[in-house]
Amino acid sequence: MGMIKNEYDVEGYSPPGTDHGDHTEKHISSGLPVYSDDTGAVPGESFTIGNSLYARMQRFAGKYSIEQRGIERVPENERTDKNLMKVGTMWLAANMVVSSFAIGVLAIPVFQLGFVDALLTILFINLLGITPVCFFSTFGPVFGLRQMVLSRFYFGWYGVKIIAIFNILACIGWSSVNVIVGAQLLHAVNNDLPGFGGIIIIAVGTFIITCFGYRVVHYYEFYSWIPSFIIFLITLGVFAHSGAFVNIPMKAGTSETGGVLSFAASVFGFATGWTSYASDYTVYQPHTVSRVKTFFWTWIGLIFPLLFTEMLGLAVATSMTYDPETFLPTNSYAQGYEESHVGGLLAAVLFPPLGRFGQFCLIVLALSIIANNCPNIYSVGLSLQVLGRWTQAVPRFVWTFIATLIYVAISIPGYTHFEKVLENFMLVIGYWLAIYEGIALPEHFLFKRGIAGYDPAIYTSPHLLPPGIAAIVAFCFGVFGAVMGMAQVWFIGPVGKHIGTPTYGGDIGFPLAFAFAFVSYCGLRAVEKGKFNR
Repeated sequence: MGMIKNEYDVEGYSPPGTDHGDHTEKHISSGLPVYSDDTGAVPGESFTIGNSLYARMQRFAGKYSIEQRGIERVPENERTDKNLMKVGTMWLAANMVVSSFAIGVLAIPVFQLGFVDALLTILFINLLGITPVCFFSTFGPVFGLRQMVLSRFYFGWYGVKIIAIFNILACIGWSSVNVIVGAQLLHAVNNDLPGFGGIIIIAVGTFIITCFGYRVVHYYEFYSWIPSFIIFLITLGVFAHSGAFVNIPMKAGTSETGGVLSFAASVFGFATGWTSYASDYTVYQPHTVSRVKTFFWTWIGLIFPLLFTEMLGLAVATSMTYDPETFLPTNSYAQGYEESHVGGLLAAVLFPPLGRFGQFCLIVLALSIIANNCPNIYSVGLSLQVLGRWTQAVPRFVWTFIATLIYVAISIPGYTHFEKVLENFMLVIGYWLAIYEGIALPEHFLFKRGIAGYDPAIYTSPHLLPPGIAAIVAFCFGVFGAVMGMAQVWFIGPVGKHIGTPTYGGDIGFPLAFAFAFVSYCGLRAVEKGKFNR
């Protein structure tokens, strides 16, 4: 059977009047890339060649404009997404959500911080946490490679499979946690809606968007942050008018140290959590796009919603008051939080003054979880394809469907039985991102010495990629550092135990994980590169 022309037009869903990016030159109409650095790139029309089940599924997908490409490198002549603004709105929508609001709330009831110290922690830790996300986002236009495929240049062909497994766990786990939160908000508005009903509503909405792929995800995220932002502004206005804000003073001593460090770990983990997806959402940008502009738009898209929602959550949380002897809630804000966590707190802010409109606001915030979960469920299919050649032979949209079924199957029983267990598990494995950064960054700057040190043509050649031995061993050292410094519900490390109070400790798992991975990798990689010369 002949080759069927079936390009994936990423420009087709660009919002009108927003094409402000750089323009790339036209290519010859051969369907093949003409740049010499496009060796290894796979033309979109090649996915439908033949009469195999794979080709037939891809042709079916093409009829409905579903993205057919998975982890294959994008040829330069198909990188036509010139709208840099979409890079920013992608992350703006994913973080203008109730989940990031909840991070700010934690500062008061969980970590017992004051307002100013928590505010400063949110500011500076977010600035640090988003930097790797912005940095790796610039690699998509340069190489046309997804983040997990790019990671082969740091961890090798086999080592990257370990990283992909952690990324899959993160995608499915956090999607489960998020969808449970959204379902709780919907249930708070309508008690007749069971938890599984809310979970299915959010999961189906997320699947429809992510199934269609890159362009529809970007298109949805371009607009979806607007209603969420309006609702958060309404929340800010209503709360400010209530006069319930309290400027809680900063404490001192070891308890303050431990609280700040543990809260900083929560903020950092949420901010830097997008690192392992970063270049997935810029691979259709032309290579002529400025890396500085890509970094800047990603930075704007991340920093604004994270600071706004987390600081708003912090401010609202100061309203909660408890009896100093019994620790029972003494006002409606604390009562709402104790009964339904963040959903109850938001209901206490919005319902009394706004009535049914306040309920509508809570529904909008519940549905914002879709924007938060879209990057998880889109990228999980790409991570699954990295596990082996057989998984790559399964189309991305099929993996998207399977992953959706899995996290729904986890979420429905988790809604009533093990939500906290699931959330605590996700917090424990979250340290892997610091280890990833502690290996990828020195490889880029010290051993590859920048972009010129990469040969993207070898991304499918195990014998030409780094062996990955140094990375795997350094990863183990990083795990050791995380265990030593963590302070979680399930376990407090020996170093973390000596920071803060003996009961709760102080979480320095992220910096120790990064430091142990970084130092060990630099030494091991120097030996490995000298031995294998790759």
